[in-house]
Amino acid sequence: MLEKPEKAASWKTIWDKNGGILIAAACLVLIGLAWSLEHMGYGAGAVVIFVLAYAVGGYRKAWEGLETLIKEKDLDVDLLMVVAAVGAASIGYWLDGAVLIFIFCLSGALEDYSMEKTNQDIAAILKYRPEEAVRLINGQEEKIQASVLQKGDIVRVRPGERIPCDGIITEGSSGVDQATITGEANPVDKTLDDAVFAGTMNGQGALCIRVTQAAEDTLLSRIIHMVQEAKNELPPSQLFVERFEGIYAKSVVGIAILLMVLPPFLLHWTWEATIYRAMIFLVVASPCALVSSIMPAILSGISNAARKGVLFKGGIHLEQIGNVSTVVFDKTGTLTEGKPKLTDIRPAEGFAVEELLLLAASLEKLSQHPIAKAVVDYAENKGITLEPASAMQAVTGMGVSGQVNGIPCRLGKRELLLGLALTDEQLKQATALESEGKTVVFVELGGRYAGMFAVQDILRSQALDAVRQLKQMNKRVVMLTGDAQHTAEAIGRLAGIEEIYAGRLPDGKLEVIRKLNQAYGKVAMVGDGVNDAPALAAASVGIAMGAAGSDVALETANVVLMNDDITLVPYAIMLGRRTSRVIKQNISFALAVILILVLSNFAGGINLPSGVVSHEGSTLAVILSGLRLLR
Repeated sequence: MLEKPEKAASWKTIWDKNGGILIAAACLVLIGLAWSLEHMGYGAGAVVIFVLAYAVGGYRKAWEGLETLIKEKDLDVDLLMVVAAVGAASIGYWLDGAVLIFIFCLSGALEDYSMEKTNQDIAAILKYRPEEAVRLINGQEEKIQASVLQKGDIVRVRPGERIPCDGIITEGSSGVDQATITGEANPVDKTLDDAVFAGTMNGQGALCIRVTQAAEDTLLSRIIHMVQEAKNELPPSQLFVERFEGIYAKSVVGIAILLMVLPPFLLHWTWEATIYRAMIFLVVASPCALVSSIMPAILSGISNAARKGVLFKGGIHLEQIGNVSTVVFDKTGTLTEGKPKLTDIRPAEGFAVEELLLLAASLEKLSQHPIAKAVVDYAENKGITLEPASAMQAVTGMGVSGQVNGIPCRLGKRELLLGLALTDEQLKQATALESEGKTVVFVELGGRYAGMFAVQDILRSQALDAVRQLKQMNKRVVMLTGDAQHTAEAIGRLAGIEEIYAGRLPDGKLEVIRKLNQAYGKVAMVGDGVNDAPALAAASVGIAMGAAGSDVALETANVVLMNDDITLVPYAIMLGRRTSRVIKQNISFALAVILILVLSNFAGGINLPSGVVSHEGSTLAVILSGLRLLR
């Protein structure tokens, strides 16, 4: 009883994926059978089978063409091809018309394949969206649809289950496989107060998670929305060809009608020869190859990028990115990791490194400041057991004060140290660290200067390689940041960027992008924060960091780097250039074939079979050419 629905579902899946190819195969089998019957002398039977071949291979295109004609009062290539095939049959060229139907059907199947392949590569993420979640209410578990989760709900995720929401861990720790979202190969250790994403896989530990985004606002849902945008937004070149197609198809039909009427009177052709040449003209002048020159290439390029973790929100952006002359990077969270790390420890005379680190981390343990977290993480990674601290107070913009083991301590800017005198050597050390773009924190213990340490937002491991590749491509590389000039210059030196705009608020970043657009042409902006959103919107192509990026940046950008790998920026530019090159090659080839075949037809140099094969062969050629971008 259960097998029939399963088989039905299986056949439906096969048909949805391979329907076009199956129709083309059925059409070819019928043509082969009809041709055999014709050669065996069964002419009437051959005609019946040819009619079946026409119906099987051409009904969908004929229906689509008629719908366009009736609803939109417009002619398209589909109807043009069917009319040409029927016209060939009407003057006895059944096989030639059938071959035309088959090749046109096959080219349509290949185009469907490129669309399906793109859908599979980009929308494979849909399967990672959990359908159900376990919500905790007063300690009791309740199984609900993940789609109804709201902010503030607490959900429980057992080991090996997929996480159903974006949220913050409130209980437990585990390794979480985030490959579906960030592309990271190894699971990431997660514990209290760490963020997790819907669609990622929980590892060995049970977790309780507080929901921070409603189901429709999760990162995974936004990615799916981007996929839908990418499939629906047509590039300018495709829009132009679609407008051109309607005008061109009407012109071809008009000329074909004139060819069916005038030659017997003007050139003394026979009516049979006149109609025959008009049918050939209908076939060879149809813009099938021209229409197929663009979208298979665009879809293949988008699919290729998706497999590498680059999501384009539409074909227009894939074309645009290939033409950018300047790439602008935000600093914090884009060129750098966005997480300060302790880089230097310089104890004063009479203090050991471990003693200074213990003192600083014990006091900073009570602070939520990023610099404090960097110090504490470093100490804990070194295995240092922290001492109890008390009376901790944050001095806004300056640092913290408190007591460790009953001894008064201060950590922060030099101005916080109650005027303690520093030696020339100590001042020289501080100046040298600051010149490297590091934040220097001074430490005082019991009224004595205890030393200093430096914290820096570290350059991403891929930044140097990404900048080098872009320069090799003759792209102008710029850094745009709100940080101080000396910090920006230090990071710029490490990344190999000479052109730096520092101290820019969001409106200042927007102004710089507009100036660069005017001075150098198309500009790509790479950023991650809310303050980058105006610049991302103003750039020719806005590129957001997918994992680290803010909601606003993700919504504003045209392209998203899902695994935050900025070496994919030069890859995306190269892919855009290659896509544009393939499209230009396809269009040039298609127009050349049409011109040669039309001239040959008027000169009487081709027959219907060679016209069919040449024209439809060029259509197959440009589709296969576009599919090269899948590699």
